[in-house]
Amino acid sequence: MSSQTRQDERRRRSGAARLYAVQALFQMEAAGQSSDRVRREFEDWRIGAEVEGEVAPDADEALFGRILDDAVTWQGRIDQMTDRALVARWPIDRIDPVLRAVFRAAGAELVAAKAPPRVIISEYVSVAAAFFTEGNETKFVNAVLDHMAREATPGAFGQ
Repeated sequence: MSSQTRQDERRRRSGAARLYAVQALFQMEAAGQSSDRVRREFEDWRIGAEVEGEVAPDADEALFGRILDDAVTWQGRIDQMTDRALVARWPIDRIDPVLRAVFRAAGAELVAAKAPPRVIISEYVSVAAAFFTEGNETKFVNAVLDHMAREATPGAFGQ
């Protein structure tokens, strides 16, 4: 396997982990389930699982777990950063729950600062595009995440 192929595979598995993390955060909020329960469900029954002849993408389970753990640990800080990035009359609890999950997952990665902010923003704009087809949401996600990234890691933007 070439290094390019390995790199592409890592990128695909990381993208799948981020998508699953958004789905898991949405499920935690919508169903009032704990992160441990949802994490086990995804690892046992969703990630890489075959359903009706279709195989769900495999994912970087370590990244998936880290995003969930950090989103739970830092939820207050992440939600405050999101609120500051949103228009004042649209606090985080008034936005679409899928967008809330996107912001929490991305915020977890921005706070942990294990990947460059521009990569995180790009990845989560792609995740948002998987849920929203109109395009306005992806522009909105890009703008909010840019604001959040500048707050979480101002040095990364030359400020």
